[in-house]
Formats: sequence, structure tokens, C-alpha cells
Amino acid sequence: MDFQHLSYWQNKAKSLEIETRLFINGDYCDAADNSTFETLNPAAAHPLAQVARGKKADVDRAVQAARQAFDDGAWSQASPAKRKAVLYAFAGLMEQHREELALLETLDTGKPIRHSLRDDVPGAARAIRWYAEALDKVYGEVAPTGAGELAMIVREPIGVVAAVVPWNFPLLLACWKLGPALAAGNSIILKPSEKSPLTALRLAALAKEAGLPDGVFNVISGFGHEAGQALSQHPEVDVMTFTGSTRTGKQLLKDAGESNMKRVWLEAGGKSANIVFADCPDLDQAVSATAAGIFYNQGQVCIAGTRLLLEESIADAFLEKLKQQALNWQPGDPLDPNTTLGTLIDASHADTVHGYIRAGSEHGTLLLDGRNTSLSAAVGPTVFVDLPANSPLHKEEIFGPVLVVTRFKDEDQALALANDSQYGLGAAVWTRDLSRAHRLSRRLKAGSVFVNNYNDGDMTVPFGGYKQSGNGRDKSLHALEKFTELKTIWIALEL
Repeated sequence: MDFQHLSYWQNKAKSLEIETRLFINGDYCDAADNSTFETLNPAAAHPLAQVARGKKADVDRAVQAARQAFDDGAWSQASPAKRKAVLYAFAGLMEQHREELALLETLDTGKPIRHSLRDDVPGAARAIRWYAEALDKVYGEVAPTGAGELAMIVREPIGVVAAVVPWNFPLLLACWKLGPALAAGNSIILKPSEKSPLTALRLAALAKEAGLPDGVFNVISGFGHEAGQALSQHPEVDVMTFTGSTRTGKQLLKDAGESNMKRVWLEAGGKSANIVFADCPDLDQAVSATAAGIFYNQGQVCIAGTRLLLEESIADAFLEKLKQQALNWQPGDPLDPNTTLGTLIDASHADTVHGYIRAGSEHGTLLLDGRNTSLSAAVGPTVFVDLPANSPLHKEEIFGPVLVVTRFKDEDQALALANDSQYGLGAAVWTRDLSRAHRLSRRLKAGSVFVNNYNDGDMTVPFGGYKQSGNGRDKSLHALEKFTELKTIWIALEL
């Protein structure tokens, strides 16, 4: 098929029309002060577009539109059947425009087109459709009372939701938040990262075409210290849902406390441990999953398995296999359908990752060095062994394809090493021992524990973390809890 060839995507990119304006109250518009910012193609290091730079005045307009739409009730009070039909149409339009959305995502972020087309767009549409299907299957409750009372417990949409999403999975993570928030009946202002705004802006038109009432879905492109902070401090925003850095998450909590005590739901950083015991049921499978767990999306994954813990007796054999597996993850042109590893989000971030590699090479053994690439903003598979326990590479989120390997002697040491982190997003255990798998799954301080796999799952299970990895959960029915108010209605009956 044509889309399996580089030339197809190169030609498609040349004719691509890019929407660059804000989307407020059902229409595209320029920023109030007409300011713009430049978004770059990291693979080619050249500008893609001049995008509207939303600031406080634009946020105020978007929040006013969202509040008015919510109060009018065209969406918030619509029947579940109507909301379901619109969200189904929305998901269908995303699939219909899958090549356009995938291309925008790849050009904007540098991720391989094969992943944008295979994973990001279908996953985003699946999230919207899953919540469309779920929204009329979540019931209220009737509490046990005496004969003279009736107590009902109901969930209602909370109001205006601000969703701030990062640049590593702009479309997918937006839809993880849009799905439950819209299904519950809320109005939304979506603020994509200034590094990857293009799919969010295109998504707005598809949402309107699907039948979302004006004002229910708004998109403000811009910078965190301008548009993002204006949302976090706005007294008419009821909920802030955020995926991004722990540092920014802490600031959002402060802003909420100093404004209207809006609910703030955070999915922040990670430094996940991937633990492989000598009784691993399939070493080759574990090696393959380990490589994907750290090299997929250029390592720019919050739940990436950045810390590999190997039982001593299998460590050398595992690392030899990993070196071979890394050959399948080499940087290439993101528009080439054969490419498995694209570029980092920009040259600045690539410099940061290079800095970590330089620092680590002074204190440990560099088994694989991914810096030898001519592709702009790219870093290939990088693996360190025998780094000191206090090394920043053990502790800090690098957000690149950099793996730190530690050998362990027994289960207790592995557990202590895995839990020695400020983060608690994910962890994995590879073992044949069912009791060990259960013991460690319960004792690992992580929101998701994977046994004999790494980062498998689907929309039916929640995603989120312990400790400074955040609070609340994306995906599953549990995400609806973030976007609804729980109300008790107590009725005294006449007897």
C-alpha cells in the first residue's frame, strides 16, 4: 500500500494544510493580541507553522464560552444516548482522518509515522469510543435507610474542565482526558504543549463536525506560564487535569490553592523499575519487552522502564541479548514507515539528554552510546551499567532512550532498589514464581505493576501513580470520578 513508503508521506506533508488558530466557542480565531509562536519539525529542524499564542485574555474568552455552554445545558443536560451518539461520531471522524492526524503528530513531535498511525490515532479514537460506550452504564446508588427516608447518591458533571497535556503523546493523552470529561457532560478547554499543538487544533473541528455544541470544546495553544497559568488560576475553572512534569504539577497545586480550590488531577513523572529474576519464563521475551519499554517513543514515555534490575546470575546473558535487540531501535527519518525510533522533541531536549549521558559516562560503564547519529535532535539506544546508587541517572527522569542497569542478589534487594524513588508510576516483575509475583506486586509502590510483560493494558484499567508521580487516574471507569460531583439526595417520605 502507498502509505508504507516514505515518498507517500513526504508528498502528503507537502500538501498538508495546518490549522494554527485558537478554537473558542465553536470557531477558529486569532489570539486577542494577534501574537503567534513557531512550532518546529524536530527531525528537519525547520518551522512547521506560526501558531496562535493564547494568553489570559484568550483563556478568559474560552472559560466564559465553556461556562455558558455548561449552564445552557445543551451538553451537560443532554441524554446519555445523545452524548453517546456524538462521541461515537467524533471517534469515527478521527479514524476517517487518521492519516492526517498521524502526519501532524509525526511532523510536530518527531515520532515515527508507523507509531502515530498504528498506536496514537487508533488509541485516541478508542478512548473516545470507550467512554461513549460506558457513559450510560454508570449508575447511581440508593442507600439503605429506614422506611421513612429515601437516600439517593448521584453523579453530576462538575462544570468547566481545563486539560493540559504534554508533547510526548499529544493526541492520545488529550483523548484520555476528553473521553471521560465529555462523557460526564462537562465543558473543556484543552491546552496542548507549545511544542506539539497541531493535532489538538485539528481535533477541535472534528469535534464540532461530530455535533458537540459550541463552547463545549475549546482549544488554547500557548505557553504554560501564560495560557497554562491563566487556566490554573482562573476562578471559573472547576477541574484541572494535567499530564507533565512533577515540577509543573506542584505549581498547579499552588495555583489552585490560591484561587478557587479547583480540583487538580496530576499524572507526573516516573522512574519505573523493570525487575527480571533468574526464573524469568522467557528471557528473549523479557529482552524484547525491555527494549520496547525504554526505546519506544525515543524513551519519552512517563512510564518507560528506565531502571532495569537484573538478578546477578542472568545479567551478562541478558545484556548481550539486549545489545542485539537495540539494533532494531535505531534513529531514522520519522516519515519512513520502516523507522522504529525517531527524534526527541527538539534540539534543546536532545542537549539535556546528552548532558545526562556525559555525566553518567564519568562514573559508570557505557554499554551502548546512542549519541552517534547525524539525525537532528536524535539519540539512539543508550545503556549504562554499574553506576553509583546516588547517580542522577538512577534518580531523575531523563525522558530519553537511556537505560540504567543494576544487578541484584535477592528479592529483598530488588524490592528495596525498585522502591528507592520519589516516583511510583510503574514497575514490572519477570518470574515463574506465582507467590513471588503476588508478593512483589503488593509491595511495589507503583500505580501499575506488570507481571511477565512491560506496560501492557487497555482502556479497562486505570493509569496513574503513587508518590510524586501524581494522583487520580486516567483510563477506565475510575477516570469518571475526576470529572463528576458526588451528590447525596435525602428525602423524607410521608408515611
